[in-house]
Amino acid sequence: MSTDTDHSHALDRLVSPARRELWYRSYRRFANQPMSMVGLGIVTVVVLAAVFAPYVAPYPAQVGSFTDFANAYQPPTLAHPFGTDSAGRDILTRVIYGYRISLLLVAVVLGIGVPVGVLLGLVAGYTGGWVDTVIMRVTDTFLALPPLVLALAIASAFEPTLEVAMFAVASLWWTWYARLARGLAAGQRDEEYVQAAELAGAGTPHVLFREILPNCLSPILVKVTLDAGIVILTGASLSFIGLGVQPPQPGLGTMVANGTQYLPGEWWISVFPGFAIFVLVIGFNMLGDGLRDLFDVEVEQ
Repeated sequence: MSTDTDHSHALDRLVSPARRELWYRSYRRFANQPMSMVGLGIVTVVVLAAVFAPYVAPYPAQVGSFTDFANAYQPPTLAHPFGTDSAGRDILTRVIYGYRISLLLVAVVLGIGVPVGVLLGLVAGYTGGWVDTVIMRVTDTFLALPPLVLALAIASAFEPTLEVAMFAVASLWWTWYARLARGLAAGQRDEEYVQAAELAGAGTPHVLFREILPNCLSPILVKVTLDAGIVILTGASLSFIGLGVQPPQPGLGTMVANGTQYLPGEWWISVFPGFAIFVLVIGFNMLGDGLRDLFDVEVEQ
């Protein structure tokens, strides 16, 4: 009994009852939005399917250069719910593995772009002066270029691979986070809690990462969720025109491109991978909209 009591006291010290109540109310607000829960469900199912692809995909051996021409161009059946492609590979299996590639692209692009952009934006917004001017002029220069055009230029300059596509997309994604973080930091730097930290002798890193950043996480999280869908579309676009994932890798954009030559007869070869892109993008968008309403923030897209 004493052990349970000790654990309860330890939990109360880590998470106060008031904070637990706030989390519960936030969850209830989010759960009362049906579309947000649908988005969360879609993203959760896709992520789990991608992580456990070798166990949930019906034919894991048919992902890469596998061929079975005797079963090529099979329409959707119970054995192959999404049909088979020109090489006789199960399309549902390749879609599940294609989700792996799309989510990896999101993780790498946002894993690079968010920290770089947030760091530059916080420094610019808090420091001001010539530092702010230099950082934001460079940011504005990148923002003036259409994202897909810049990604195309970078991707076409190198051998078309998944790694190059990731670099091409990540090279421009930090800019939106730099602008977002700059505005948030500039609005927070004159707040009393920041001034109190400065008077207490806190250095710039402490003020930026311990005082300002925690108060900026909500809009950043919302933008990350909304941007995930755009990253997926951008990566699929690069793969569709041959500058991203290359066959026999199961990139969703590549699968759509390869299937277009068989339309309208073997429609399932391109329609199901395209629908898979649509479902995942919609899922992230609905989840992001729910988080935006939950945190009551406005995020520029």
